[in-house]
Amino acid sequence: AETAMPPADIGRVQAFLGGVRRPGPYERVGLGGKGGGAFSARQRPLDRSKTCPFLLRVFHKIGSHHGLEAFAVRGKEPVDDELQVYTWPDVTLRELADLVKDVAPEARSPSAKLHFRLIYPDKSGKNVMTELGQVTTSKRGPDDDKALSASKFQTGDLLDLAIYP
Repeated sequence: AETAMPPADIGRVQAFLGGVRRPGPYERVGLGGKGGGAFSARQRPLDRSKTCPFLLRVFHKIGSHHGLEAFAVRGKEPVDDELQVYTWPDVTLRELADLVKDVAPEARSPSAKLHFRLIYPDKSGKNVMTELGQVTTSKRGPDDDKALSASKFQTGDLLDLAIYP
């Protein structure tokens, strides 16, 4: 006679794990739930010396954003305009703008404005674009200290950057 396995005791497992449920790979951290995610006011600072950076692909264009159709097929992105950056989830738009200034002379102009957009797949797998913010090279603005982790960003998403010199 075969014995049936007892059902898993979820309460005991959660108690063993300290009562914290780890988000799954397809869940956006910080959305919904009981707080404590990316949008929490009591978010712990990230220790960059102990956290592995990830590859962030930034596609920049002078004078306008790329069209969403440029990102419709994975692997067919506009690589001539690509900047690959290894960074952390808490990177700010100002930090990204400073990195872009190193490779794009147009971004160094005192009047230059850099507009950031996030490109990510929706639930059906089709890419969508949302505004992240803008940074002006000569003066600080409200989006300067905005971190990627404060948006819908997940590792593997792309950034589209319009540089207006």
